[in-house]
Amino acid sequence: MQSLRDQIVLITGASSGIGAACARVLAKDGAKLILNGRRKERLEAIARDLKEHHGTSSLLRPFDVRDLTQVKAALEKFPGEWESIDVLINNAGLARGFDKLYEGHIEDWEEMIDSNIKGLLYATRLVVPGMVKRGRGHVVNIASIAGMQTYPRGNVYCASKAAVRVLSDGLRQDLLGTPIRVTTISPGLVETEFSQVRFRGDRERAAQTYRGMTPLTADDVADAVFYSLTRPPHVNINEIVLLPTDQASSTLVYRREES
Repeated sequence: MQSLRDQIVLITGASSGIGAACARVLAKDGAKLILNGRRKERLEAIARDLKEHHGTSSLLRPFDVRDLTQVKAALEKFPGEWESIDVLINNAGLARGFDKLYEGHIEDWEEMIDSNIKGLLYATRLVVPGMVKRGRGHVVNIASIAGMQTYPRGNVYCASKAAVRVLSDGLRQDLLGTPIRVTTISPGLVETEFSQVRFRGDRERAAQTYRGMTPLTADDVADAVFYSLTRPPHVNINEIVLLPTDQASSTLVYRREES
């Protein structure tokens, strides 16, 4: 098992959900964290908690991954002790809307494509060259079962997560011959803010996503990330697909009758 102590880890979308859970589990192992998110106050609260409980050093980079100008300003230059990034976790992403393709809202499509695909590309392009130069590194891309099996009304979101998987495969091929590893994590139903974001704050509708079943937690996904990062250097976990026991595919979910 490889230790992450003093390794520098950049996590996008770290202000909540899977990103915040990754920050917690990696902090326990002694990693130094660069935390990105759009909500600066949330990042500050997480950084304080990590410092209090684990003595973790954190560098905050609040920016929107969809905005290339912001990404460049945040990632092109770091203070000396932070410039050698060992791990990039491309976690930032979202779903918007739940419409048939021919009835969808273009602004929803653009937000998903810009966050889930272009944001991942921007961060990868700016961080990975340094890994190649230093001869070490690991990229973890958070995809979804939705990128493997399209579900009704998931169209553009599913396409964006399929792109994450394809881009991971392409990056892995491009890095062949280097020590740098690339891992894709594809979860099923995870109870985070995901559905609230998709349904624009409609908590009741969001709750129906997990009705009558036991979903994954953000910590479950973070455990899979941690496992991938701590394998011996000669072992690359290409992809982990993890589903709740109550879920067999993107469309097949066992739901208990509510009493």
